[in-house]
Amino acid sequence: MYPEIFHLSYFPTYGALVAIAFLVALWMAGRLAVRAGLNSDAVTNLGIYCALAAIAGAKVMMILVDLPYYIRHAGEIFSLSTLRAGGVFYGGLIAALAVSWWYMRRTRLPLWKTADVFAPAIALGHGIGRLGCFSAGCCWGVRSSLPWAVTFTNPAAKDLVGVPLNVPLHPTQLYESFAEFLIFGILYWRIHKAHRPGAIISLYLILYSTARFIVEFFRYHEQGNLWGGPLDTSQWISILLVLAGAAYFVRSRQVLE
Repeated sequence: MYPEIFHLSYFPTYGALVAIAFLVALWMAGRLAVRAGLNSDAVTNLGIYCALAAIAGAKVMMILVDLPYYIRHAGEIFSLSTLRAGGVFYGGLIAALAVSWWYMRRTRLPLWKTADVFAPAIALGHGIGRLGCFSAGCCWGVRSSLPWAVTFTNPAAKDLVGVPLNVPLHPTQLYESFAEFLIFGILYWRIHKAHRPGAIISLYLILYSTARFIVEFFRYHEQGNLWGGPLDTSQWISILLVLAGAAYFVRSRQVLE
């Protein structure tokens, strides 16, 4: 769509929207942290650490799911195209969760209560970030004849991310963005209700993983499939996260009742 702001190659729309997404998510997490009685400075620092971990984790997962290619082309690992690539979201999420666990233990932030604060913020920021994907053309969908199919025509988008031009495609970026904004609304409403610590982050895992599982059927897969079979890597991770989130969510409701 519009991969460059004012047609300036050094000012990509994707980067600008991701930066906005991060700042909005950080603001939302800080706002919810104050309401939850948490140390807002510690929560803000945690958000910064998580963002750095997410960037690294997303790229590592991108390399892992297409490992045979990167073994044959090892130089591509540190290429400009790899640095520009957003990577695989689940890799970023897993890395961010690991860093969160480490930092919260170090600062003695309550694990589940802090995770609950970040859940709506992650959904909101990710929704904005997917708009950045749409502007750049990355994470595009398979061919579509539906009325809402989108066609990319900007050569800069093809040069940046490889999206096919002049072909109607499923707007999978918008599917996921809409799902994330809806999830944010649900979580923001739910976090203001009585709940056991951990209920909000577990609900996020259920909702997002379900949405991601469905969207993957309409998405063109640039990366390989780590485990093979009819489902891709992200869908297998989605199944595991839905089961984990559902188990804790049910348990939290039973304790609360």
